[in-house]
Amino acid sequence: MRPFRFGIINETVLPPDEWVAHVRRVEELGYATFLIRDHFVPDFFGEQLAPIAALMTAANVTKTLRVGTLVLDNDYRHPVMLAKELATLDVLSGGRLEPGIGAGWLRSEYEKAGMCYERAGVRISRLEEALHVLKGLWAEEPVTFHGDHYSISDLEGYPKPSQRPRPPILIGGGKPRMLKLAGREADIVSFLTTSVASGTVEDDPCERLASSVMQKIGWVREGAGERFDQIELSLIPTVVMTDDCHAWAEITIRERGWQDVTVDDVLAMPSIFAGTLDEIVGSIRERREQYGFSYYVVSDKIMEEFAPVVERLADK
Repeated sequence: MRPFRFGIINETVLPPDEWVAHVRRVEELGYATFLIRDHFVPDFFGEQLAPIAALMTAANVTKTLRVGTLVLDNDYRHPVMLAKELATLDVLSGGRLEPGIGAGWLRSEYEKAGMCYERAGVRISRLEEALHVLKGLWAEEPVTFHGDHYSISDLEGYPKPSQRPRPPILIGGGKPRMLKLAGREADIVSFLTTSVASGTVEDDPCERLASSVMQKIGWVREGAGERFDQIELSLIPTVVMTDDCHAWAEITIRERGWQDVTVDDVLAMPSIFAGTLDEIVGSIRERREQYGFSYYVVSDKIMEEFAPVVERLADK
């Protein structure tokens, strides 16, 4: 059974000195990773720093904190350039990179940037080819690859990442094709419990139900085959410290307009932890047993509040 680890996703943009102090505090609190999204319009998550440059800064001002993306949009960078940027980050950070990559989903972002928002199948096929190129350029031999989207001829990657055979790759997704691809190619899988299939975030409670999450894990298992046990399973949970989790669940159902779900359904959702510190710690342990989740990422807006959970469970 994998030990627990916990990450922070950066949702707080601060002046430079304050941001550096903020990153150092993440490390002090015992979090394993510091992650940044890849967006250039605010939409759902607020303004974002450019991930690669910011992560290099984060690595420079910390000693053990691992840095990564959750997740890069494959369409925004050619994989040859991305391979070089990420390998350089891994080398200069002393082998602390955990790159996350996805097929892209935010329709408004593509439209505002004048980029073609193609159907999901095309974007996923392009991602699959990009993963082949990335892994090839991080390996020892020159790469020749000719696909529908990328064509690489006898190109050797430089620098090679410090981590060998390569940095661990995270793939995020919530639908069958993406999760089967993640099962084949990823070292870490981050599960979406909302739907972004329409090009925007849809808060459908059905995506969060225990049965739905178990189905998503099954798609990863189908793609992974015998290597499934080598994959780390991850979620971005909703965490609420409360002495009355049932009352909180009732309010949540009402405020979100969720239909056909009960309080018990909500409290059983693998992506929701509501209760006292002891109750949340217990739920996290139980869900590792039930589903296999061992890596949780929370917003830096709650990093102090969640720190006692990290103290109790990290590396255990």
